[in-house]
Amino acid sequence: MEYSRRSFLKRSGALASGLALGTLPFLKSCAPAEASYSPFGIQLYTLRHVIGDDPQGVIRQVAEFGYNQIESYEGQAGIFWGMGNTGFKRFLDDLGIEMVSTHANVFQGYEQKVDQLAEIGVPYIVCPFIGDQGSIDAYKEMADRFNSLGEIANNAGIKFAYHNHAYTFHELEGEIPQEVLMDNTDPNLVEYQMDIYWVHNGGHDALEWVRKYPNRFTSCHVKDASNGNGDMESVTLGTGVIDYPAILPVTREYGMQYFLVEQEAYTGTTPIDAVRANAEFMKNLEF
Repeated sequence: MEYSRRSFLKRSGALASGLALGTLPFLKSCAPAEASYSPFGIQLYTLRHVIGDDPQGVIRQVAEFGYNQIESYEGQAGIFWGMGNTGFKRFLDDLGIEMVSTHANVFQGYEQKVDQLAEIGVPYIVCPFIGDQGSIDAYKEMADRFNSLGEIANNAGIKFAYHNHAYTFHELEGEIPQEVLMDNTDPNLVEYQMDIYWVHNGGHDALEWVRKYPNRFTSCHVKDASNGNGDMESVTLGTGVIDYPAILPVTREYGMQYFLVEQEAYTGTTPIDAVRANAEFMKNLEF
């Protein structure tokens, strides 16, 4: 529920009067309820078909559904949805939501984006896509670029991460590109965002990867898959084949900090309905 400044002042005055009268039970009844579930967020790309017309209205709905974190992306309205970095932070603060990261084109205007994120205390900037590099040597060169990008982010007080797709889990020249990236990047400079759906799509086990590289995967996309085949569809959480109740608690043991819902297809539902259903699924998990 939202309150105007005038309404807030009225409630504050009433609270002060109650304190003066010693009515401490009144204080307890007015305190905002603490969430009884583990914090989780959403990648706003999930809402790409509806958010453009009314970013503030859509994000308000996200807050009402119970999401307390967001990850933005670089859409037509920019990372901060036309509000500027400080304006966007004020908007989210009023809703009680934290911006924990954003996907961004890290190969263009990177330092400005890093500075804007650092100014408002966003922990991460994430490279969302590099494409199949075609050779192991090219992946090693990309790892060097990641190290440089990570150093720039660290110097500004934030962190750089790379978000995987399935192609880095497909064997190339006898090696797995994801391993090449991780083995050739400095853990102090480069972290990784695990898209669990794409790990599954690539034929790998998410838990094997977090165990092999503890504290390297610090955020994840929680996105379900319709089946175990390569042509699988992204579906509402709990209706697919990925066992998130078993996976998420273990990932936290190995350094996962942020759990971000994402959905890319909406067969039989709408983006808003899917986001609502996904929130209910997450609230009922223990992780």
